[in-house]
Amino acid sequence: MALHTRLLLRNFIPKCCKKTKCLSYTAFSNLFNQNTTLKASKSNQLINNKNIRKKYLSNSLHCGTSQNGTQNGKQSIVKEDFNENVNIVISGNEASEQWTHFGYEKVREDDKVNKVYDVFENVADSYDLMNDVMSAGTHRLWKHNYVSQMNIKAGMKILDMAGGTGDIAFKMLDKLIQQDAKAYKEQDTEIIISDINQAMLDVGKQRAKRMKIDKEFDWVQANAEELPFEDDTFDLYSIAFGIRNTTHIEKVLDEAYRVLKPGGRFTCLEFSNVQNPIIKSLYDTYSFQMIPVFGSIFANDWQSYQYLVESIRQFPNQEDFSDLIYDAGFSHVMYENMTFGVVAIHDGFKL
Repeated sequence: MALHTRLLLRNFIPKCCKKTKCLSYTAFSNLFNQNTTLKASKSNQLINNKNIRKKYLSNSLHCGTSQNGTQNGKQSIVKEDFNENVNIVISGNEASEQWTHFGYEKVREDDKVNKVYDVFENVADSYDLMNDVMSAGTHRLWKHNYVSQMNIKAGMKILDMAGGTGDIAFKMLDKLIQQDAKAYKEQDTEIIISDINQAMLDVGKQRAKRMKIDKEFDWVQANAEELPFEDDTFDLYSIAFGIRNTTHIEKVLDEAYRVLKPGGRFTCLEFSNVQNPIIKSLYDTYSFQMIPVFGSIFANDWQSYQYLVESIRQFPNQEDFSDLIYDAGFSHVMYENMTFGVVAIHDGFKL
């Protein structure tokens, strides 16, 4: 009976919530779990859908609201673990503990930020070399295509989030100058490179100084979940290979929506899901068997690159991530696969 109930909830609830905008809920406790059931105080407070996402969802958990699962007029919120098939039930406004994933390891949400920070602090100096080694240089083509499809113009205000070593921002600058160097100089174009990790920003600044373009950018250390910028500030928000490392994807998307001007564009380049089973098998074998080895050889760091491989598998697939972008308020949400879906470009507009 317990297993049957859990399977029904797993199959029904996530599909139900994707396009709905539920205004009220009270979560029920003691749902059947394999390992973990979290209990907290009950609440009947009405909360809008965006606040639910901000407070309760993490980057590795689905949210579902079962309209058929109501009892005495109360509705249920269920979080579902992507990989371990463990339902975590949150009752009321606060849970006793909030959990998420660091790769395949289950960790407290408060711990993930520090763990991810340590990873990128460790790999900062070898980051660009390892990108070339792991992808055999293909990452350069992905980033070139990513920037090429942006409608960048002189006079825009651009935020390159998780911009770290500057790869994307430098390509943006090249495109602006190639389009119209005079317009770029005359108009007030601003590109802000932001990253939560100061070590990554330091590498980017050093690269920019060597290229004599460091004065073309502003550098801001910031958490993508809590941006230090005013509402309606940017024309373009870009985040490449960064959003999967955040603790709450939904908070990142909400912040992106907040800081974009009406008409502004959100664009994201991220590892995604390979659909072809043969290619997927080859890709998984290469990822798990070779990438950590490369990390050990070229960066003297096995664990960080093991995390990298695992974090990719924890990230939502193309359709699910598109739904999260849509739920954050963006319109005209779309995505484009590259290299059989190894990576994908996602776009949305604040209208």
